[in-house]
Amino acid sequence: MQNDILNTKLMHPRDQIALVMLRIYRRGLTTTSGGNISIIDDNGDIWISPSAVDKGKLQPTDIVCVKKDGTIIGCHKPSSEFPFHKAIYQIRPDIRAIIHAHPPALVSFSIVRTIPNTRVITQASRVCGPVGYAEYELPGSEALGAKIAVEFTKGYKAVIMENHGTVVGGADLADTFERFETLELCARTLLYGKAIGQPNYLTDKQIADSEAQVPAPLPEIENVTHPSDEREKRKEICDIIQRACTQGLMISSYGTVSTRWRGNDFLITPTDVPRWDLTLDDIVQIKGGKREPGKFPSRSTHLHQQIYASHPEINSIILTQSPYLMAYAVTGETFNVRTIPESWIFLQDVSTLDFGEHFTGKDVIPSIINKHNPAIIIKNSCVLVAGDKLLQTFDYLEVAEFSAKSLVMCASIGSLVPINNEQVEELRHAFVKE
Repeated sequence: MQNDILNTKLMHPRDQIALVMLRIYRRGLTTTSGGNISIIDDNGDIWISPSAVDKGKLQPTDIVCVKKDGTIIGCHKPSSEFPFHKAIYQIRPDIRAIIHAHPPALVSFSIVRTIPNTRVITQASRVCGPVGYAEYELPGSEALGAKIAVEFTKGYKAVIMENHGTVVGGADLADTFERFETLELCARTLLYGKAIGQPNYLTDKQIADSEAQVPAPLPEIENVTHPSDEREKRKEICDIIQRACTQGLMISSYGTVSTRWRGNDFLITPTDVPRWDLTLDDIVQIKGGKREPGKFPSRSTHLHQQIYASHPEINSIILTQSPYLMAYAVTGETFNVRTIPESWIFLQDVSTLDFGEHFTGKDVIPSIINKHNPAIIIKNSCVLVAGDKLLQTFDYLEVAEFSAKSLVMCASIGSLVPINNEQVEELRHAFVKE
């Protein structure tokens, strides 16, 4: 896992591009021939993925450098879309990396000629902001570069390309990938939401209230120790997050995982560290209500504290945004898990709470969640899953997302015929332990 960490300060541009392209390809967000990534360095040289090279096997040695004077260095031709990369860098010096691809959900918006409303999820609004729209021009043409550049002059960092795809920019490649991934999640959430209901959007006040939820930092632990059982839990958290990101159950810009350590002390993910690139040292120890020095735990740390204090049977918690569950979060439609026996046995009845119930100072979630009702959906925000072992909690998340996916997919062929009350009682007696 450590070899897959994107360090924009230490990693060469060619290594960054190859790594991020592989992530995008493996997540099914581009094809063998589609998409391109570039970085402009401090010398004004542009490093870009090549034309006509398999994106699923792209190597650092395949990356092409187009020098500031136009000289091309590399064993391949630069991407045919190089003109619009260059145009964006010329008019937006704050943008230092660009991703262009054809991810299915964003292409859906592209081909119906509209843009996704990022105000459906708070961090999509924050990370992506409003999205621009560039009218169609021939791929690889100077005219296309000019159309896209015009949109970026308006301050956008993400643009839908008419009948084409999307282009996203950022301060570095980590920032750009985070925006790209978040925008695609937003698009998927809207599409899946429309399959089961009508998405609801956040107001200015709701977004402002969410952004204002920055709790006062916990005091720092004076003497920190890292015994072997603590280090083991750090690795467990990082492994689960890497798996969640790879499987599309978590994205760079959002996701919190914690696990109980000793008593009510626990380990938790930090704030503002891209989830794909989390390292063992990033994890924050919370001991005696204090935090590891120099680190800032997730903004939801207070909620985790409340849950652990209220439920000794709960030893791990995951907050995330997986696309099919988020379809229920943004529409407010009832998530009925009486689909197949496994879903009900693991999840039983899943509550849906109003936006804001997870804010600091609220105690609604700890009063609802328990070992028999381990999952809660919070409107326009996230899904929270709790359990005993971290792997078990992750399994609950997977089961919940699979159940939501089945429900979204069946919407086009008919309505759910749920397991009936008599069958539920049979399951309860056979599988549910008090």
